[in-house]
Amino acid sequence: MAEMKIYHDEDVNTDYAKGKVIAIIGYGIQGTAQAKCWRTSGYKVIVGSREDPSAVRAREDGFEVYSIAEAAKKADVICMLIPDMTMKKIYEEQIKPTMGNGKTLYFSHGLNITYKFIVPPKEVDVIMVAPKGPGKKVLETYQEGFGTPALIAIAQNASGRAKEVALELAKGLHATKAGVFESTFDQETYTDLFGEQAVLCGGSVELVKAGFETLVEDGFPPEMAYFEVLHELKLIVDLVQQGGLEFMWDRVSETARYGGRTRGKRIIDASTKQRMKEILKEIKDGTFAREWVDDYNAGMPKFREMKENESKHQIEVVGARIRKLFELENK
Repeated sequence: MAEMKIYHDEDVNTDYAKGKVIAIIGYGIQGTAQAKCWRTSGYKVIVGSREDPSAVRAREDGFEVYSIAEAAKKADVICMLIPDMTMKKIYEEQIKPTMGNGKTLYFSHGLNITYKFIVPPKEVDVIMVAPKGPGKKVLETYQEGFGTPALIAIAQNASGRAKEVALELAKGLHATKAGVFESTFDQETYTDLFGEQAVLCGGSVELVKAGFETLVEDGFPPEMAYFEVLHELKLIVDLVQQGGLEFMWDRVSETARYGGRTRGKRIIDASTKQRMKEILKEIKDGTFAREWVDDYNAGMPKFREMKENESKHQIEVVGARIRKLFELENK
């Protein structure tokens, strides 16, 4: 498979979006970051929001705030930066009536386009700029003079210049200082969901809990189990992020290297990978999306039950007590 093309500052020379109105729909963590970055980069940014604390924050930050429908009507670029599961309803009721020729619909995650919860009219551009980091980090790296890497994707190119606009907006976030990768909505959606479910959130949490339970059930103090399987995990992740897997292996003890390399494959084996493939299939065929939509529309009974039960897990109780020790140490 060919390597993904990476765009940098020198690859972006257009200014189609300068002088246009960019509406941030949803002044949350990501919306706040992108709005502030674009404003500093010289773009005209307004905010569309309900009258809630986020609207108050947006005004305090110096932005003109309108209702979502009014902001969408005024905007040339409409940035959908609200939670996935509220997006369809808000789009249908407040944004769709404002859509027309010359508009650009912008996303930072592809779920609603990939699964066709939102189907924009053919005469509008549909683009994505997906920073590969939380909003706080996006803003911090921008203010430091650098940027957070990002993906761009084009779902509709009615104007003939959708890609150029996506790259320009990515540059306005300073993403091209780090590197912008060209992808598709489907690729971003599938890989993002898979990473969350199988590794970053679901897989890692369940691995930590299983390790904790194994030690405690064998009679070890839960405090020791917490330190070994959760607290020290950050140290390992930091090393991996800094230089890669082999970089990490070179910086742990020889005993850890041998034990980890020989025993790790007994934990994550071919059967684990097969289950990962099943999870990926459920993502790609829409099984997961339909399940989540059904639970959300029913008031999230399954989600709420899981949250309630898992918040009572012993690792949470012990962890809260241990983390307080570090808070006292840092005061």
